[in-house]
Amino acid sequence: MALLTKELQEQVVKLLVTEGLVSAAQVQEVQEEVLKTRQPILAFLTSHKYTDDETVSHATASVMGIPYVNLNNVRIENDILLKIPYDVAERTMVVPLGEKNGQLYVAMLDAQNVQSTDYISTLVQKPVRTIMSSEAGIRLILAQYQGDFTAVKDAVKTTNQEILASEQKADVKTITQDSPISKALVTILEYAAKTKASDIHIEPLEKSLVIRCRVDGVLRKIMELPKTIEPALVSRIKILSNLKIDEHRIPQDGQFTVMAAGKEIDLRISTSPVVWGEQVVIRLLDKSGTTLAIEQMGMTGRVLRMVESGISKPNGMILTSGPTGSGKTTTLYALVNRIFDEKINIVTLEDPVEYKMDGVNQIQVNVDAGLTFAAGLRSILRQDPDVVMVGEIRDSETANLAVQAALTGHLVFSTLHTNSAAGILPRLLDMGIEPFLLASTLNTVIGQRLVRRVSDKREAYTSTELETREINEALGYVLPKTQQDVAMVSEDLGYPGLPIANNNGYTLVRGIDDRDTPGGYKGRAGLYETIEVDEDIQKLVTTRSTSAEIMKVAKEKGTLTMKQDGILKALSGITTISEVNRVASDLA
Repeated sequence: MALLTKELQEQVVKLLVTEGLVSAAQVQEVQEEVLKTRQPILAFLTSHKYTDDETVSHATASVMGIPYVNLNNVRIENDILLKIPYDVAERTMVVPLGEKNGQLYVAMLDAQNVQSTDYISTLVQKPVRTIMSSEAGIRLILAQYQGDFTAVKDAVKTTNQEILASEQKADVKTITQDSPISKALVTILEYAAKTKASDIHIEPLEKSLVIRCRVDGVLRKIMELPKTIEPALVSRIKILSNLKIDEHRIPQDGQFTVMAAGKEIDLRISTSPVVWGEQVVIRLLDKSGTTLAIEQMGMTGRVLRMVESGISKPNGMILTSGPTGSGKTTTLYALVNRIFDEKINIVTLEDPVEYKMDGVNQIQVNVDAGLTFAAGLRSILRQDPDVVMVGEIRDSETANLAVQAALTGHLVFSTLHTNSAAGILPRLLDMGIEPFLLASTLNTVIGQRLVRRVSDKREAYTSTELETREINEALGYVLPKTQQDVAMVSEDLGYPGLPIANNNGYTLVRGIDDRDTPGGYKGRAGLYETIEVDEDIQKLVTTRSTSAEIMKVAKEKGTLTMKQDGILKALSGITTISEVNRVASDLA
């Protein structure tokens, strides 16, 4: 909201009352609080929900005699957005709307700010026409910036020899600020951070270099560069990661930290020789943007109750399973966050430490120095822990130590690479854990995958015959049978307002595909299957039963498979049937 004089605010309030947008009684009601807190009256009215920012901005523009635009449903083409660079637009809260008759029309938060107007006019080298908008509207336009790749284009124009020469002459600090290839790398990292990518893939082909980003679990190609830029770009990354720039025959791993999109992001670097050069994969660990609330991650109903039962016990093991990138580590952090208390000592052993947590003693694995998971776990057990989190059980030695820790009164969290929750039990037996030890230490096992969430821009439709059959085959015995059952079954499963089982079709949703929400998705949610290790499951473990036998008994006791959990999320409007099938089609 723009800063306004007291007199101007009074005029805006008067207009709001006249138009019936705020009542006189409401204004009178807040006057005393406004005087007490010294908060501007318009800010008070919006922060306490008497009105909204958009209405106030419109009224302010009317009082000031300035044009106004509501940007809530406005799309601006990328070539227009790039008239004003993102960092300038964000700093001045000025966004371009379009060109007409040689003038650039811009939306501003403070449309009377002459200095900002003059600055933008000088920057774009043409007259500027200002229109007032709300802060929320301007931020919606800022979110549409897809990245200014000018720096990358400039680096491409520079010959490979010139780039390499500049790298060799300058120190790291100078390189970071000045060399064309460094600016290109910063631009790529900025783009990845803004689009919330989890990984950047730099892949050499025979005659070009492809850059792809993994957003919401799916890789998307963002640009293709000339082959000549590859050596310099890979060398730049290696220098920042403290890797050997003259070693091209073996894989290397490194890391460094950058500030991108206004946030500190840890980067994990992996290089590998491929047919046409060296492939680089960069994992982005954004420490500021991850929720550690298990409900927001998608755990609900039966799944949540089983997990809470497992972590409420004073000792034992809680294990999560799934492939790389399925959110296992984030789940462990959420569980640690759930039980965090100043009265207990929580120690973690991780590779890498992805998110730093206050009050938790986190240890980084360092294999080169001899600090492996097994060695670290031995050390942790001598430091009087109550709760131990081990990033991953990779070998039989670590598995045995984790079991011993659980037997001696500790609560142990860890992850394992298996296809399902039931698969954890045979996998640990294969690692040499005695069945009777495993049966007496395991509390809960969790299998998980990640699916993309349907974006807010969505439409409802009735399921096809094939989708209806699939829903009924997976959930026919789970869904409510009558209207009287709906409330009870919905509460039990944790998905409000579930439909009654039928053969006529179900209401599902799909997202609108556009630039901001590719495929109609934005963000991710977890699919979970949870098995509570009770006496019946313990008996199966001691007799070395298969994962299929264990899962059969678990389902009889109420466990939902990941696919069933996914279809429930589809019925609740969180994701789609096709997305569930993409990650869990073979797990029903």
